[in-house]
Formats: sequence, structure tokens, C-alpha cells
Amino acid sequence: MRIFVYGTLKRGLSNHAWIAGQQFIAEACTEPVYRMYDCGGFPGMIAVAQGGVSILGEIWEVDEPGRKKLDILEDVEGGEYALEPVRLAVGDGVTDGVIHPIPIFTYIYKRPVQHMPDAGMNWRK
Repeated sequence: MRIFVYGTLKRGLSNHAWIAGQQFIAEACTEPVYRMYDCGGFPGMIAVAQGGVSILGEIWEVDEPGRKKLDILEDVEGGEYALEPVRLAVGDGVTDGVIHPIPIFTYIYKRPVQHMPDAGMNWRK
């Protein structure tokens, strides 16, 4: 399964060890239909109808045991995140125009964000 990561799982960041044994595919960015919020040391990305930005991240090929580990980190069972298809930009110079024939997923934040600060388009913490 291909997963787009946009926060602490990215190379060089605090939770990268959770995905380090998987296969890095490419850097990428989303279509401008998302916002990212600072959830207190980690980001949460949500889909928005208006005012979206392109979120920068990485695409990884993750095996089933790896995905199950990520689901634990992202608290999928507790409802903090859900693994959903992501809309990535194509031909933006980041993905070099590569069209990915297989679906790519990401962890979408599922809790309220109205009192959280905006985290921009590139999580670096």
C-alpha cells in the first residue's frame, strides 16, 4: 500500500523510525484541498472545501505489518486519524508528472481543529 506522510513520519523527523524499514517512493504534494494544523507537537491534515493549500510530504510503499504499526501510532482505532485516499498534485515539479496507477492513502485527522494553530504546508518539527 502506498501512503503519503506529511508530518513526524517524514525522513529526519521524530517518528521516522516507525516507517524507516519501508520503501521510500518520492517527495510529493497534495492538491490544494487540505489544511494542516498543529495538534500539539504533531500535525493533523484535514480536507477543506475552501482555502486549502498544497501539503508537502513523502510517498512510501508500506507492507501490511508496517501499516498496522502506523495505525497504532496514528490511533486509528481510537478515532484520532483515518486512513483515506489522498489527492496528490501531478506535474508540479515535485512528483515530476508521474501518475501513480495505484491508490495512495494518507492519515486524515478526525478530531476538531477550530482552536488549533495552522501549521502551513510543510511540517518540520
